[in-house]
Amino acid sequence: MKRIKSISAILVMACLCFIMSACANSGNTESNKSESVAENSTSQSDTKKNSNSSDDNKIESVSENKDESQLSEDTKKTGTDVLVVYFSATGTTKGVAEKLADVTDADIYEIIPAEPYTEADLNWHDSDSRTTHEQDDKSVRPGIASDKLSLDSYTTIYVGYPIWWGEEPRIMDTFVESYDFAGKTMIPFCTSGGSGIGSSGDNLRDNAGSGNWLEGARLNANVSESELQEWINSLK
Repeated sequence: MKRIKSISAILVMACLCFIMSACANSGNTESNKSESVAENSTSQSDTKKNSNSSDDNKIESVSENKDESQLSEDTKKTGTDVLVVYFSATGTTKGVAEKLADVTDADIYEIIPAEPYTEADLNWHDSDSRTTHEQDDKSVRPGIASDKLSLDSYTTIYVGYPIWWGEEPRIMDTFVESYDFAGKTMIPFCTSGGSGIGSSGDNLRDNAGSGNWLEGARLNANVSESELQEWINSLK
């Protein structure tokens, strides 16, 4: 009887060990599952972060390329070092100045009088007209309504105007006395019904007091681009 009880006790102990071992393995399995899920979650999170970082880099790269492209375009628009300045009361000098700006790939600037000239003002047959009085008095300086210029980026400046009474209009004297042309190459040109440039270029040079003034020329109203290029080449 004692032997049977001993065997029973051994069997009970064996069962208990088996059950405890199974529970332990189950716990480890669950723990491993939890750790695996956590690791997968962390891996997915890192992958998502890396993906977002990659997208951010792409956006920054596109943005930088766009900024560089825009900067390049802006630079192209302001890259010229040549300027054509003109005053035109009837449109003749304007037409020549625009052709010259096209040929030289230059910026262009119009001298606009603060008090516009009327047809009566321009009547050279009238000894009492406004322009007659202005041209008779070398000290007259008509006002200019155009915005102030910055000449810093220009090295060559063409200066165009009509010939009035054999000389430059007095508003041209106003212009040249308003700026410092030091270090600039100044090239006068004029339009007229038949008169040459006369002493107008020298007058502008003297009144400006600065700049390297080249000998100017009279240009026909219907001057061609090839003729303008030939004249420009002769200046060099």
